[in-house]
Amino acid sequence: MVFQGSSLLYIHEHVILFLNKRPGYGAETSVFMKGTGIRLAQAGYAVFGIDVQGHGKSDGLQAYIPSFNDVVDDCIVFFKSVRETKDYINKARFLYGESMGGAVVLHIHRKEPQEWNGAILQAPMCKIAENVKPPPLVVAILIKLANVVPTWKIVPTKDIINNAFKDPLKRQEIRTNPYMYQGKPRVKTALEMLNASIALEKRLDQITFPFLLLHGEADRITDPDISKELYKSAKSFDKEFKLYPGMWHGLTSGEPDENIDLVFTDIIHWLNKRSPAGSVRGSPLRHADVSAVVADSSSTASKREPDLALEFKLNDSDQQKKLATSTR
Repeated sequence: MVFQGSSLLYIHEHVILFLNKRPGYGAETSVFMKGTGIRLAQAGYAVFGIDVQGHGKSDGLQAYIPSFNDVVDDCIVFFKSVRETKDYINKARFLYGESMGGAVVLHIHRKEPQEWNGAILQAPMCKIAENVKPPPLVVAILIKLANVVPTWKIVPTKDIINNAFKDPLKRQEIRTNPYMYQGKPRVKTALEMLNASIALEKRLDQITFPFLLLHGEADRITDPDISKELYKSAKSFDKEFKLYPGMWHGLTSGEPDENIDLVFTDIIHWLNKRSPAGSVRGSPLRHADVSAVVADSSSTASKREPDLALEFKLNDSDQQKKLATSTR
């Protein structure tokens, strides 16, 4: 099995950040999380992400998750391989997860409760809201179908892109991403995500690491009340919850520019407060700055082979942007 990782990297003195950024499922790292990586790198954080099986440039049937536990284990193995290199072995490390990626982060925490300095959770998939929870009969049918036709794309669902990303232009950009899956969920994938959410729902009080929890008040994909319950149930001493009025599911990728800037300001401020003193940079990039970098890097990257991972480096003195390539 070949996994492609997109490393958006600034060699930082103290801190390393690992991203599990997927809106629901079907997204990837090299295009979709590019803006996030640039912002966090400019703020002084080494950033690594992975396309899990069936996503982005990694092997496997597109958007097919035969085992959610394998997704979690793959992330643990990849992140551990980075943490154990000489450049990063003694650095603080944080997890970042959005939607399904938030569920992955929480499952990683269950398996490695002492390995992480904290996490940023954006609208995490950690419980099925009562008003959308499938009845037992539907679940029983889903289980039977998953045993017979696990890859069938027949599970009814709302259009994720239309309902997750508020800004029409950003929504269209996401639709043109060739690595973004836009079909119906596969039977086994839907069952695995359901079971992963149920497993977390029963153990919200076992969450102990520091976290910043972010949710749009007008989110149509994951219920903000679920995040409220996570915040109340978690046993973490250091926890913070921000609910953004009027914002949708894609807080860092689908909102108007000024909203995205606000969210990233909150994220970087939270990270800076929990990072070693003097080890991070000050002001975050604005969305307009990121768009310029992404446009420049996309033009360069389009000339390269599609199986190359991208590495972004931001110069500390003059913020010049340089695009490099590396296989992973």
